[in-house]
Amino acid sequence: ETETVKYHFVKVHLPWAVVSQYAEDLLSRARLLIDESSNDCWSAYWLHKFRIPNIMLSKIQWKPNRFITAPYDRTKLDKYVGSEDLESFFSSAERSRLANYILSNTLYGDRRAGEVGIDRLIEEKAFHEAYPLHDGPYSNTLMDEMLYLHWARWTAWYKYQPIEVIRLYFGEKIGIYFSWLGFYTSWLLPAAIVGFIIFMIGILSMGSNPVAAQVCEGGKTIKMCPICSPSIGCEYYYLSDDCFSATVSYAFDNPGTVFFSIFMCFWAVSFLEYWKRKEATLAFRWDTMDFEAEEERPRPRFSALAPSKRQNPITGQWEPYMSPATRLPRYLTGLSVILIMASLVVIFLIGVIVYRTVITIVMYGSKSLRSSASSISGFTGGILNLVLIMLLSRTYSKLAHTLTEWEMHRTQTEFEDHLTFKVFCFQFVNFYAYIFYIAFFKGRFIGYPGHYDHFLGLRPVDCGPTGCLVELATQLAIVTVGKQIIGNAKELFIPSREYPPDDVDGNEDNNAEKEEVEESTAQTRWLADFELLKDEPLFEEYLEMVLQFGFVTVFVASFPLAPFFALLNNWVEIRLDANKYITQSKRPVAEKAQDIGVWYSILEAVTKIAVICNAFVIAFTSEFIPRMLYKFTINESLEGYINFTLAHAPPNTTSEPCRYKGYRNEDGQRTLFYWELTAMRLAFVIVFEHLVFGISVFIAIMVPDVPKSLDIKIKRERFLAENMLTD
Repeated sequence: ETETVKYHFVKVHLPWAVVSQYAEDLLSRARLLIDESSNDCWSAYWLHKFRIPNIMLSKIQWKPNRFITAPYDRTKLDKYVGSEDLESFFSSAERSRLANYILSNTLYGDRRAGEVGIDRLIEEKAFHEAYPLHDGPYSNTLMDEMLYLHWARWTAWYKYQPIEVIRLYFGEKIGIYFSWLGFYTSWLLPAAIVGFIIFMIGILSMGSNPVAAQVCEGGKTIKMCPICSPSIGCEYYYLSDDCFSATVSYAFDNPGTVFFSIFMCFWAVSFLEYWKRKEATLAFRWDTMDFEAEEERPRPRFSALAPSKRQNPITGQWEPYMSPATRLPRYLTGLSVILIMASLVVIFLIGVIVYRTVITIVMYGSKSLRSSASSISGFTGGILNLVLIMLLSRTYSKLAHTLTEWEMHRTQTEFEDHLTFKVFCFQFVNFYAYIFYIAFFKGRFIGYPGHYDHFLGLRPVDCGPTGCLVELATQLAIVTVGKQIIGNAKELFIPSREYPPDDVDGNEDNNAEKEEVEESTAQTRWLADFELLKDEPLFEEYLEMVLQFGFVTVFVASFPLAPFFALLNNWVEIRLDANKYITQSKRPVAEKAQDIGVWYSILEAVTKIAVICNAFVIAFTSEFIPRMLYKFTINESLEGYINFTLAHAPPNTTSEPCRYKGYRNEDGQRTLFYWELTAMRLAFVIVFEHLVFGISVFIAIMVPDVPKSLDIKIKRERFLAENMLTD
């Protein structure tokens, strides 16, 4: 017989005396004076200035005022705006933050046993979960209606996000995420337009590419050496068999892509510099500029389990403490796990390489499949790599979270920063390992006829006379677009209700049935919210976007459509995330944040990696430098270029005369042109990096992190706040 489990709801309300006490203790900000300054974004400002209709503006009936604030002091309550209505003196988000702090730090047993806080009670199954309530059905109340109609609905895809309302309803942490996502998406628009134009120019000019014409017109005059050992089925083929690959490669390997890679390097640097200004403005408007340094409290778990206490040098209060020496072994364990998982990625990478080699060899044994062997093996290998990436991502994310909890970080910011570092290091290797292999290793360590190298008993597959850039672009397209489709499909088709509720610990519970309630109470707010999905932290959302930023910048020289696909994805992503928070998920506890945390440092690191990688892709993976050197030293019209790049197999090394790609003489020795080309490639890398990094430093100097006008506002507000409270 099925056992019926009844759920009892405990609604927590904070009386004003409690709110007042904890608001002062937690340095909550209270309103002093309305700030009349404008908050228009740059596009709205310029469209209004030139009297151009702005279709991105929402017809919102209510816009929250921005106030000059000061830390709350209950002895000066009458000096604050709104003191006549104590129930609405603090926002519902701020009240939920105070309630969560109280619940998280309340002792219910032995402190030495860690019996502190609601999270521990949930772990012990005394409670199923704890969550703040939504204000009401999103079609009734003003704030919910605004967020649903002007943010979460698909018809609002081209509208500005109501960031101030998002912040008031969900808190600063979620507000700054959506502000960053919108800012990043708006910056993708010019990058997507330029990339699309560059790609279309390459497509339209494919027919006029003299190098591809030489491959296609070669006919039966140039016989190529087998790409694998003839003893296992690979045969000689003619250069003209690579006509299609040579023609298509020009769409990704032309002078325009070189310009675009330089453009994207400057784009990434400028994006980060201007985001710092935007971030400083938001921190000022939301009163979080000093949050991390002065206000952030220890995590409840740290408070419960820390082995000792020490006095906080800022607040003077005694707080839980864990020495660095105690934490060091835990850090080393986490680092070891990262290295082990990264090694596992390399093992899977080798497996994909072997798979591609075997499939190519098998298909070359069939005359009907020989012409498409490289394309099919590349596509299926890319799909296999994507599947392995997604499986490893899911496994490691859970493992990293457990390790970071074990490391016992004092604040939530420290916890999230260390978790972010672990997961991103692994995910970077996971997502980019195979792409790095194609870009910088494939086809470079194979030897030449009579002296071929072998790996695991197999001869590595070459890229062919037209290079590896088409394969690199294909792999980037598969991973970039495939990951976006999988991610959006998961969010789009997830259940909109969590009922019947699953067990918090993940253990199988008895078949729970909803407690029978009368129809009149079935739609109470707490019951309706109970059926919603559990709110998820922003970590996965940031990780998805930062990995996308890497695809947009790191290998953009070989895939100029990456910003275009990222832009399309982000238009969808914003609405999916908004709809999830408004209609499908429980309301998260409001949290403060003054910036995007360690993600900014990661974005800076990715930008520097992008500059280096694009320089090496242009110099060593594309044919841009060889063509330019040939053009300036041998033949300006590139006539005979393909024939020049193909070496003759050394005598008595093959069953019949053949050619292979390489700058070698008939004895297999490197030619003078090869060494000149290597010097040119290295020179290009050095010049490219120094040029981009030099201009980046100039941009950083010319674009201050805090605008001068904002610096004046900050000082002015502090002056006004001090005077108003001392009068």
